[in-house]
Formats: sequence, C-alpha cells, structure tokens
Amino acid sequence: MADTVVELLKAKIQEREDHLRESWVKAMEARLVQDELVKCHRYEGVNHLENCKWLADKYIQMLQENRVKGYKKIEV
Repeated sequence: MADTVVELLKAKIQEREDHLRESWVKAMEARLVQDELVKCHRYEGVNHLENCKWLADKYIQMLQENRVKGYKKIEV
C-alpha cells in the first residue's frame, strides 16, 4: 500500500513538472515573438502599424493563452 502511494505521488509530481515545463516553453515562445515585434517596429519605422500588425496580433494572442501556471503544494 505504501508503495502505491509513493508511486502515485511520484507520478503526480512528474505530471506537474511536465506541465510547468510546457508552460515555460510557451512563455519563452511569447518572449521570442515580442523580440521579433520590437525588431519589426524598429526596422519598419513609421509604417510599423501596417507591416507589423500580424506580429502584434500573434503576440497579444500568445499573452492571453501562454501564461505560466505553477503549483504551490502537493495534494495528498
């Protein structure tokens, strides 16, 4: 019985770590899109509203969807 509890806790911890890692990957993807958006704004100058709109829309969408969600405690 103790082995099954330990295995369940290990599986739950692994699942949480995987989820947290995936959240961080998505957050870093959003950061890369932000960097590209800044480059586009600098390169395009006064035309950045027209030429970088697709990148700005993608960045806004990623900000809404790709938030890092962590866990504070282990549920027993």
